[in-house]
Amino acid sequence: MKKNIKFRFSGFALLFSFPLLSFSQEISKNKFGNGIINSVAADSSWSAKLGVRIQSLYAGEWTMNDTAGITTGNSEFSLRRARLKIEGFAYHPKFTYKFELGFSNREIAVQNTQNKTNQSHLLEAVVRWNFYKNLTLWVGQTKIPVNREQIISTADMSFTDNSLLRKEFSIDRDMGFQLRHHFKFFDKFNVREAFAVSQGEGRSAPADNLGGYQFTGRLELLPLGLFEKNGDYVGIDFVREQKPKISLAASFDANNRAVKQKSNIGKYLVTDKGFFETDIYTLTFDVFFKYKGFTCLTEYAAREAEQAISKNSDGSKTGINVNVGKAANTQLGYLFKNNWEIATRFTYLQLDKKITGQEINRQYTLGVSKYLVNTKLKIQSDISYLDVQNSKDNEIYWRFMLDIQF
Repeated sequence: MKKNIKFRFSGFALLFSFPLLSFSQEISKNKFGNGIINSVAADSSWSAKLGVRIQSLYAGEWTMNDTAGITTGNSEFSLRRARLKIEGFAYHPKFTYKFELGFSNREIAVQNTQNKTNQSHLLEAVVRWNFYKNLTLWVGQTKIPVNREQIISTADMSFTDNSLLRKEFSIDRDMGFQLRHHFKFFDKFNVREAFAVSQGEGRSAPADNLGGYQFTGRLELLPLGLFEKNGDYVGIDFVREQKPKISLAASFDANNRAVKQKSNIGKYLVTDKGFFETDIYTLTFDVFFKYKGFTCLTEYAAREAEQAISKNSDGSKTGINVNVGKAANTQLGYLFKNNWEIATRFTYLQLDKKITGQEINRQYTLGVSKYLVNTKLKIQSDISYLDVQNSKDNEIYWRFMLDIQF
């Protein structure tokens, strides 16, 4: 184990230090946040931008009893994200690529099955080919186009952590292909479509495909025109849209013969003779609005399964079931002209109690952020109150985070 840790550290240090040593005598013209190295071949046959992201987090959690007050609590410092990213184009600007690694403990994918344990630092490895007009083919491992909060980068969020809706219902990165298209309907009305076929077991899954495949479709409508600088996938209104902009979207995901609790994430549905397989369906809707520094995001998600209760070959329950249910999330934010933002969020989570044993959760969050260089250098803090129905014990969370990207 120690040798493995040393190898990972030395490998990352070598990869990170090599470009610094190579260009140590040169003064880079890159602006902060636009990559450590940004190169283009002399014949314009390729480009590469190397970037680094570090996210440090302090998190405190306390249990509050309705009669006794705060009873227990714990806190921790953690390296929430530590990433290395390379992106650019190859051969022609219509062939683009993205390669991203995660090095913090919470980013390392661990896939456990009966026969093997697989660990991977790989977050994304995808090639995109704009092969015909507005049609683009994506091949590799990347985000599956489901709900907006999941597609928005965590670097571009108004809060230090994801909502309960995203944690329970988002579809993780996966391996496969996607076909994306967009067109204009009338003068300003824009439409975007995405269709994906993926392995259905999440990122960096073992080579042997278990169960079937996963099929995802997403449709986005932008009736008031495009957002400035792709702002429909940035949680904060930095450009301060001078005209109201709105995006309405829906997605449907079908994971055929899925073998995990939450479609392609969560625990494997392990039985006495292998894996329990069932079809899992996830439906989402989201509405995103921006105007003069004000943002509003509303989402709804629901999941059903052909058979939600996992069983062994003799009909006995395994104790690991599919997390079926529904959730709604609404968040509001306003960015002041000095780049301070105040945001609030309410999330309602209702999993099927008969299957999951979980009560209804209501979470209230208030966040404050200071963007020093947009989201490339930001300080964020938020406090959340989790109200668990039919429970005297509720929870309070407080988080403080520094996020920096080169």
